[in-house]
Amino acid sequence: MRHRMSGRKLKSTSSHRKAMFANMTVSLLKHEQITTTLPKAKELRRVADRIITLGKRGDLHARRQAASFLRDDTVVRKLFATLADRYRSRPGGYTRVMRAGFRRGDNAPIAVIELVDRDPDAKGAEDRARVAAEEAAAAEAAEL
Repeated sequence: MRHRMSGRKLKSTSSHRKAMFANMTVSLLKHEQITTTLPKAKELRRVADRIITLGKRGDLHARRQAASFLRDDTVVRKLFATLADRYRSRPGGYTRVMRAGFRRGDNAPIAVIELVDRDPDAKGAEDRARVAAEEAAAAEAAEL
């Protein structure tokens, strides 16, 4: 019996689940919108909201807890600077899960999870910067 047990198992071990949610949280905070299956999105909402609450607390202990979970310094900086200021007056509910149909291969329900009041330019910003740098390097190499 599963009395007083919370969370979905998602057909994975606890270590895999922990690593998966850490990776998904980093992607969500970096891009501010990701697409995944509906059960994973519903579980990710719990994890991401707790991490954003750590960012709102803003003390050294919260920063170390977030860095220990996320393992990405740029995302931790964004969490404690940009996102903490954005959600300072909001008492919770930082993410939104929207259904997005069914996956073609196995008909699994797909959902889009995004941050409320997200920045639309954040999605793919890292890729745009990388492509611009590659184009600049190619143009510089062509001049030589």
